[in-house]
Amino acid sequence: MIWFWLGFFAFVAVLLALDLGVLHRSPQAPSLKSATYWTIAWMALGFSFTGFVYLMYEHAWLGATLVDPSEKPGSDAALMFISAYLLEYALSVDNIFVISLLFHSFRVPTKYQHRVLFWGIMGAIVFRLVMLAGGAYLANKFDWIFYVFGGYLAFQGVKLLRPEGEEDASHEKSFALRALRRVVRVVDGDHGGKFSVRIDGKFALTTTAVCLVSIELTDVVFALDSIPAVLSVSKDIFVMVTSNIFAILGLRSLYFVLAGAMDKFKYLKIALAILLIVIGAKMIMHSHVHIPHAVSLSVIAGIIGAGVLASVISSRRAAAAAGPAPDESA
Repeated sequence: MIWFWLGFFAFVAVLLALDLGVLHRSPQAPSLKSATYWTIAWMALGFSFTGFVYLMYEHAWLGATLVDPSEKPGSDAALMFISAYLLEYALSVDNIFVISLLFHSFRVPTKYQHRVLFWGIMGAIVFRLVMLAGGAYLANKFDWIFYVFGGYLAFQGVKLLRPEGEEDASHEKSFALRALRRVVRVVDGDHGGKFSVRIDGKFALTTTAVCLVSIELTDVVFALDSIPAVLSVSKDIFVMVTSNIFAILGLRSLYFVLAGAMDKFKYLKIALAILLIVIGAKMIMHSHVHIPHAVSLSVIAGIIGAGVLASVISSRRAAAAAGPAPDESA
């Protein structure tokens, strides 16, 4: 399996190098059309990887086997990968909303946000690898951990259903900013999107750098939801890691598609809450009820699809009720 890991991370490194070093070298705000195309491209790449997962486990390349024995290892592995990938992608939507608030709070210009997200994703990959390895170890070592994870996910789902108050947009109240100000100088302003500068010969961090730290901390918090969730789909570390990383790679472009239109997807958050509750219940009942992988995939896709469809219908009805926009030229 070591060759699969080396090949996969080499592939990810090439993608990241092309992304920041070639395709997005100059700082500029991506258009909605461009972000949509990139989102489609990243999703197509993620779904295409399913074919490799199928062949890898179906033919036991280099001894690749599932943790739970199966008569159809290729098909089961492919279904688990797609389920985990869709699940991680869906759970990242709530993360996108928080990232949008952070960018607004720290006043990071849109043209620099892609660069901040790039380095945020680099850190997220490292954190996820560590936490996934720990989660997989606990799941394979202690069966009772599924009850803990299941209860936690169900609790988080219930919390999402509660109405929330308005978030404070002042970055001066940010815990990350207050903590860093105690040990290093932090300066406001544009500074060309740099993370550090020298002022009067002294080193200082920019608020863009503090925003990056806040995004990293946010991802760690959200990983506490996503990692138990992916464990409900598969305990195979290769499936868990690859599905997580492909979802993370598509997070930047998805952010620029959704960040300005989060209010149009008001039912998506409800769908995510229901999804967490259902997954939590599945983990709690894992040793009592066997749910086929195809059924899990159908439920995940159905809940996400219903949330998106309900949001789109609601937005169109609201737009129709509001009537045509007034003609300002009159």
